[in-house]
Amino acid sequence: MSAPARSFRLLHLEDSEPDHALALAHLRRAGIRFEALRIETRSEFEAALDQHWDVVLSDYNLPGFTGVEALQLLRARTPGEGPPLPFILVSGQIGEDTAVEAMRNGASDYLLKNNLARLAPAVEHAIAAGETHRARLAADRELQVSRRRLSELAQHLQTSVEAERHAIAREIHDDVGGSLTALKFELDWIRRHADQPQVQQRALSALETVTSAIEASQRIMQNLRPAILEQGLVAALQWMTSRFEKRTAIACEFRTSHERAALPPGVPLVAYRTAQEALTNVSKHAQATRVVVDLSISGGVLSLEVSDDGRGLAADDLAKTRSFGIRGLHERASTVGGWVDLSSGAAGTSLILSVPLEDATTGGATDHNGEAAAVPDDPEADHWSTH
Repeated sequence: MSAPARSFRLLHLEDSEPDHALALAHLRRAGIRFEALRIETRSEFEAALDQHWDVVLSDYNLPGFTGVEALQLLRARTPGEGPPLPFILVSGQIGEDTAVEAMRNGASDYLLKNNLARLAPAVEHAIAAGETHRARLAADRELQVSRRRLSELAQHLQTSVEAERHAIAREIHDDVGGSLTALKFELDWIRRHADQPQVQQRALSALETVTSAIEASQRIMQNLRPAILEQGLVAALQWMTSRFEKRTAIACEFRTSHERAALPPGVPLVAYRTAQEALTNVSKHAQATRVVVDLSISGGVLSLEVSDDGRGLAADDLAKTRSFGIRGLHERASTVGGWVDLSSGAAGTSLILSVPLEDATTGGATDHNGEAAAVPDDPEADHWSTH
């Protein structure tokens, strides 16, 4: 058994009672169930708009105002993205220019009173279109809420990852580093007090191993928590590019327009992590021979560009579903109000981080020092991952 048809509420702006009755007769004949209210004046129309209606029918010539003016009053009640109330202009005589103006102002349809056969289909279509529009607006609102929650989750994860990095770096420094240093002293004592050359040689060999382990732990701590940033972003990027060139044998040039820059909290770490991620991807996937890291501040905007002369991006690189590197860069940049642009071609790839310094905030994603949190390097991301 089918559900009963819904009953609609219809507001009719009409100063002629016979014309009102004729319109309702056409609707009833089409099987449309409705409750109708007829009004004539501007004040009655404005008062009626405080109630809920499904559709408005309006004559063009009304006492003291016109149907187009009524449409403008209706639209003023639902400005911007608000769902419009379906409005159908029905007139005994309406010019083409007037009809075009009404449709431009948001009318759902217009009809002539001598052709009311189209009234019922027009009402049904207008109501269905209005419901579709409202459903789309509701879906858009839900999508915006979902995106905001996803962004908040991503920023929370960034905060957690950076805090975990700091905790691990501290444990390596306090526990592993301290123990290795103590062991180094003990081995050196054994080497100096051993009588047998074989023992001295073994102690020396063990000292070299421990020294390498200490250097490795320092390198790991630096990657986890860049203490070099305490000397400023410029010094940190100079150190990073120098180490990158020595480690990979890829020529890496660092250029900057500011030797020192006073930056808002969080911006130095975001810029550092962005450059770190970019250089990691270049070394793994770009097959480049030269990289340029360019830091500039102009017009109140910090720009960090990392460009290479490598193989560029292929369509398959952009299509990989498990490539989250560039997505992480976007989320990281958003924590300080910035954004990331990526371009690639036969001449190589360029990644640009832009941060408006006057608007830079940590967006709620900060670590214990007030620095913006960052996501870890993605080991599964190919050269540049998709956004």
